[in-house]
Amino acid sequence: MTTAATSIVAPADHESFAAFAHERGWSDGLPLVPPTPERVAAHVASAGRPADEVVATLPPSGAACTVEKVAVNAVMAGAPPSAMPLLLSAIGAMADPGFELHALNATTGSVTPAVVVNGGLRHELGIPFGTGCLGGADGPSSAIGRALRLVMRNIAGQRVGVTSQSTFGQPGRATGIVFGEWEERSPWTPLAERRGVAGDAVTVFGTMGTANICEVVAADPDVLLHFVGRALAHTGANGFLVQLSFAEVLVALNPVWAEMIGRAYPDVADVSRILWDYAAVPLSEWPEQHQRQFEQAGRVDGRGRVHLAQRPEDVLVMVAGGLGGLHAAALHSWGTTITQTRRVGA
Repeated sequence: MTTAATSIVAPADHESFAAFAHERGWSDGLPLVPPTPERVAAHVASAGRPADEVVATLPPSGAACTVEKVAVNAVMAGAPPSAMPLLLSAIGAMADPGFELHALNATTGSVTPAVVVNGGLRHELGIPFGTGCLGGADGPSSAIGRALRLVMRNIAGQRVGVTSQSTFGQPGRATGIVFGEWEERSPWTPLAERRGVAGDAVTVFGTMGTANICEVVAADPDVLLHFVGRALAHTGANGFLVQLSFAEVLVALNPVWAEMIGRAYPDVADVSRILWDYAAVPLSEWPEQHQRQFEQAGRVDGRGRVHLAQRPEDVLVMVAGGLGGLHAAALHSWGTTITQTRRVGA
């Protein structure tokens, strides 16, 4: 599918273009790279697809998102041309009806798409998967994540206080969250491959942000899983909203912990099941009003507990982070957004 493109003449110097973009609502408040024809053409060429090809139709605007439009926003964000195939695959995943992009864009929550990268593409692009991978590591991740956010702003039409009612927002709604899995240090099959896509792939997960889980005592895999699983179950997480019929959580284990746990549990499905079992809150710890609602919704298990996620397979486990150990990262989901995985370049 293709569509005709409309060009706008804009200033080519940075300061003038920044003011020009701000006046038109294209800016996220950070410095922008002017999308000159030469820069946009280089990004389109790297995509390997026609400039007017429609990648997806994005809500809430319902606008056709073409390769060229993605290229324009990628240039403005400072993302390299080589990131175009990844961006196009991530946008295609976000546009899947199961991802509920319209609701994600409009909600009062602070949700943003997080992108997990698998395959050799991590090395080719310099996507961090070790120390500082969720923020602070050198590389193009922030610019790639920002490009996705500009696409959501400038093509999908997400506007703070207009089409987006996010009460607080979060830093990831400006720079995104893009990181890799440390496959080489994982005792398990890579996340994307477990989800049916081997090799270069992106997994897009709608998250409320990142939460650190710190443990400095446990040296036993069962104790460690108990600690991490229980830490997932904070009662303010969206997964405990009684109105939701579905929720996920993404758990990133550092390689030191993953090696320890992997020796005891070579099947990652067992890890998900154990974490899911511990990620629950006794019904008695909830106010009476909540207790009645959980009971009416059938959310109370046979042991009198309410689970964060309703199925073990909704606890997604991966390996990333530095070798210092001591920490895991939890990314809680926003609502009924279903995680999507796509091959890069498909």
